[in-house]
Amino acid sequence: MKSNQLNTIIIDLLLFFLIGCSSGNDEIIVQVEEENVPTVELKDKRFFINQTIAGENVAREVILRVPITLDTSSNYPLVFAFHGRGTDNDSWINKLNHLMALGEFVGVYPQGYEKMWNSGGNESSKADDINFVGDIIDALKDYKNLDFKRIYAIGTSNGSSMTNKLALETSYFSAVASIVSQLSQANLPNKSTNPTAVFQINGAADKTIPIDGGPKLGYVFLEAFESAKSWASAFKCDNFQLQNLGDDKLYVFPNCLDGKEIRYLRIEDGEHNLHWGRPELLKTVWDFLKRF
Repeated sequence: MKSNQLNTIIIDLLLFFLIGCSSGNDEIIVQVEEENVPTVELKDKRFFINQTIAGENVAREVILRVPITLDTSSNYPLVFAFHGRGTDNDSWINKLNHLMALGEFVGVYPQGYEKMWNSGGNESSKADDINFVGDIIDALKDYKNLDFKRIYAIGTSNGSSMTNKLALETSYFSAVASIVSQLSQANLPNKSTNPTAVFQINGAADKTIPIDGGPKLGYVFLEAFESAKSWASAFKCDNFQLQNLGDDKLYVFPNCLDGKEIRYLRIEDGEHNLHWGRPELLKTVWDFLKRF
């Protein structure tokens, strides 16, 4: 019997059963949930998310950057990039343009309230940045050609702490990269944390967030290697494999839950601005993220 004929018979039998089981004025209501169909064309733009912060309505900017040549037959992954304290979201445009413009992904660059992220330290911002990012994702679902199964995050400094907070408290991202920051004692992954691939990068010469950890900026940071081990332990990864990259060291914790991986790159001469002027480093980060 052909498959479509079999399906028709099954449907007829189900309808007969449902109608037969009803009596009197009983009605059978079949509700079909309509799938949201994206209607907004994907293009470079700035848009705003309204959020109430300390009793005031605030319009928060998000920059959207799309590849120069857009293939409308494809859906693109999304990369959220979180700036550091005291800087703006447009600082990410040039840093990631060599990847985004060529069609690797669509860039999403949110603006932190008061130029910072409320990520658990001594930030003055009282914004709910977890909900802010969730609202951005919801707004983007109206746009065509986006792949919501492949959403990633990159953060630097305070933006890195925000990236860690998002990875700890949500399931928004398949993989994240935290650059020049690490986990703090107050915010650690546990068995209920959604498994996420993590690429942590620290500079041994960083004086703003020292690689050895300790109290800074309202946090008590873990030593950087211990931070990577904390991710790996929570996600039940295998023991690390060490790769010597000249003076630098890459620790890879493979075979984590859900096929994830934890990486920790220690850059010996890296200071707090180690990502500036290193397009090859961000290419390495993207090569990691897009595997998940």
